[in-house]
Amino acid sequence: MVDTTFIDKLASADPTPGGGGACAYCGALAAALGSMVGNLTVGKPKYAQVEERVKETLGELEALRVRLLGLIDEDARAFAPLAAAYGMPRSTPEELAERDAALQAALVGATEAPLAIMNACVRVIELCDVMAHDGSRLAVSDAGVAAAFARAALMGASLNVYINAKSLADASAADAYRAQADALIAEYAAKAQATFDYVAQEVR
Repeated sequence: MVDTTFIDKLASADPTPGGGGACAYCGALAAALGSMVGNLTVGKPKYAQVEERVKETLGELEALRVRLLGLIDEDARAFAPLAAAYGMPRSTPEELAERDAALQAALVGATEAPLAIMNACVRVIELCDVMAHDGSRLAVSDAGVAAAFARAALMGASLNVYINAKSLADASAADAYRAQADALIAEYAAKAQATFDYVAQEVR
């Protein structure tokens, strides 16, 4: 049975969970798939030489899965003050100034949450590559799916970084957030694609 609670909430008119939470969930799915590959590898004599590495990778993937599931709620909590700030009155200069201050403060958290999702996903991408090369050949396609999911989560979360950074009044802070997201995409989107391409070649 599939628990549809999260996806049903995602489909509703409620703004949370939204794109950030969906990316964290997608990243968690990638970590879970990577774990499946590892669990199908450990204990098999054929893979005895890589067993310790696979076990270490499994431990990291489990921690990342828990971290990404936690980031679903963190992303929603970060959005709450932003939504509240947008709803503040702005009929007087004083109200407008108060609203702007609240908005700027909330934008920081709303930008850092998806950036945290990106940082978790880059490690998932690295570990999916380990599973693609060292894991059971019977499950290599699942390692490729995991890499594709992790890449999608990385790219998707970057959009939330960019849209929130765009509204920051502090131009240097906005540039720093964008630069971090750009760097992660430049390196790890390519890594995930390379893993996927490797798996695609293996299964053809």
